[in-house]
Amino acid sequence: MTAANPHVFDASLPQFEQDVLLKSKEVPVLVDFWAPWCGPCKTLGPILEKLAAEFNGGFLLAKVDVDEQKELAGYFQIKSVPTVMLVKDGQIVDGFPGALPEGQLREFLTHHGVTPLAAVEEAAPEAEAPLDPHEEVVRLRAAVLAEPDKDETRLDLALALLKTGTVGEAEALLDALPANLAQDDRALRGRARLGFAALLTDAPPASVLEQAIAADPADLHARHLLGARLIVEGQAAAGMDQFLEMLRRDRAYRDNLPRKALIDAFRVVEDEDLVGSYRRKMASLIF
Repeated sequence: MTAANPHVFDASLPQFEQDVLLKSKEVPVLVDFWAPWCGPCKTLGPILEKLAAEFNGGFLLAKVDVDEQKELAGYFQIKSVPTVMLVKDGQIVDGFPGALPEGQLREFLTHHGVTPLAAVEEAAPEAEAPLDPHEEVVRLRAAVLAEPDKDETRLDLALALLKTGTVGEAEALLDALPANLAQDDRALRGRARLGFAALLTDAPPASVLEQAIAADPADLHARHLLGARLIVEGQAAAGMDQFLEMLRRDRAYRDNLPRKALIDAFRVVEDEDLVGSYRRKMASLIF
């Protein structure tokens, strides 16, 4: 067998019983009797090797050069090349002389229950544990001290601070960013998160807001605050559901606030698939 195609090997008489007959009790073995001077062999051989690679161990291909393995060819009474034999469970179950086209070769294999094996997928690396926001702040503070002129690190620190609820310092860092970096997607995300944090200053807890909505489902102010609180607390889908309900009930509420709240949420939420789903929901309500 070769590294390029581990399912193809050259067969010889001394190893034929081990490599073909006994091995066929584990996996079907296709034996290709061929010769270097044989024109049809040059057509058939590459197709068989291609199928062996494609079937990924669904069968093995044993190549027998009849010029080098005369005794083995005589044992099987090979009269012409190419000749192909299928060996299963230690027995020859079928075969054919000559070169068949690829389609017929596939039919031959299928007829005998030879099917491709799924590729073995590499084990997915274990997901890294999420960084502790407070540890990340400590790390980034040290990085800023080491490279005080690196604005990208200051932006990273601002975003990390927001995750710990340190709003004032995060806002100061965002305000100090140069103009080009202030329009970075991450900076815009930070601004949107700041907006939600500011909105929640002195806001009631979630349980009170939920009670208000239960008493009056049209209380869009309570829905706005609850949506913001849920997003800040990491419940992105539930928060955006509140903003969608606002949009559904009154899209023009407070100068198009439902739409603006959703757009800010799209900036804050880092799950792109989730954001894409809610963008489509928003579009279906607007258009």
